Amino acid sequence: MAGRGTLVLTGGLIGWDENEEFPEGFVPQVEQALRNVVAVVAEAGGEVEHIARLTWYVRSVEGYRRSLAEMGAIYRNVMGRHYPAMALVEVSDLVEPKALVEIEATAIVPDT
Repeated sequence: MAGRGTLVLTGGLIGWDENEEFPEGFVPQVEQALRNVVAVVAEAGGEVEHIARLTWYVRSVEGYRRSLAEMGAIYRNVMGRHYPAMALVEVSDLVEPKALVEIEATAIVPDT
């Protein structure tokens, strides 16, 4: 994906809410992490379709695979039918002990 505009690079966003509380389970954490990504991009003036890349860090690739059907519906609910370049990496742990997923994003917010 190429574009002109402001480049927005997020750090890793995890699936906790504004009170730093995690929902139980992988899929609810994915939903919250995606909502957090969208919120950061929106704060920079962007929209979902401006997201160019997502890198997912998960503690269990098998857990990800088992959740694909349920996660697909959650993904479309948050991201619509926008599918940026994506990579998924299994990691042994994340900084927050309760975190099951962490997502980094790159967005290109067009100049107005």
